[in-house]
Amino acid sequence: MKGLKLSTLALAVASLPLAGHAELKPMNNADMGNVTGQSGVTIELETRVAMDEFRYTDEGSLSVSDITIGGADRDDLFPGANVPGGIPNDPSDKLDNLKLVVDVEADGDAVIDVLPLFGSPVDFGISTGEWNLESSDGSGDSTLLMDNLSMEGMFGSMDLRVDTETDTLNFNTRFAIDDFDADVSFLGVGIRDLRITGSGYDDNPNVVTAFAQLDMDIYSAPNAAGTDSLAVDINDFSADVEVGGVLIGGTSIGSLKMNNLSVTGTQMRVYGHQ
Repeated sequence: MKGLKLSTLALAVASLPLAGHAELKPMNNADMGNVTGQSGVTIELETRVAMDEFRYTDEGSLSVSDITIGGADRDDLFPGANVPGGIPNDPSDKLDNLKLVVDVEADGDAVIDVLPLFGSPVDFGISTGEWNLESSDGSGDSTLLMDNLSMEGMFGSMDLRVDTETDTLNFNTRFAIDDFDADVSFLGVGIRDLRITGSGYDDNPNVVTAFAQLDMDIYSAPNAAGTDSLAVDINDFSADVEVGGVLIGGTSIGSLKMNNLSVTGTQMRVYGHQ
């Protein structure tokens, strides 16, 4: 990323419409000044994604079936948030009310802000079918890890910055999960009505305190053996976490709650086996 210059990026973007013409015309200094003086690009987005299967293969395989990503399609998210009927949003099965603001700053840093297009938060819904581990040695062995997963929530903002001086991607988001359910078959465990909100939401539930905060950096760094790896540093994760029901063998053993959970100074190194 250190070689990325604003003028180079601007020239590349400005040249795209000319690709359909037989003759390319060079830009003079005045034209370049006008291009580099622009203030970025805004993209308004509405989408729904469905996938029959996602499969990761190493020596064996992990497959996830029936993946859907879209809107929560509910008008009653967070009904206890001091707002009649919950935090307002436009119910839809699409991921909408969304805009991406893309800028490349003078020092070459790339900045992407994902924000609500209108005032209300962006609601989302994610669901999957079965998660399976499968052998590749011809034995036919497999393990059903998870029967299903569903999650509904919203986010208030998502900011990504690529720092060209440190070669670091900073990811900062404010999000909330109203309902998360899953069944982990091989352990006989089920999760019902998991909720993640901001620290202090239980004491003062409203649209401001609803969002948990996650701030992390992603970059390349050596692991303990000195080999390059993917580094993930969690600078701050602050939230209230509540689980409405924990099931063991299909029977509830109760609920749990964590108030003002704070995770800081956490570092991970991810790398492949040698």
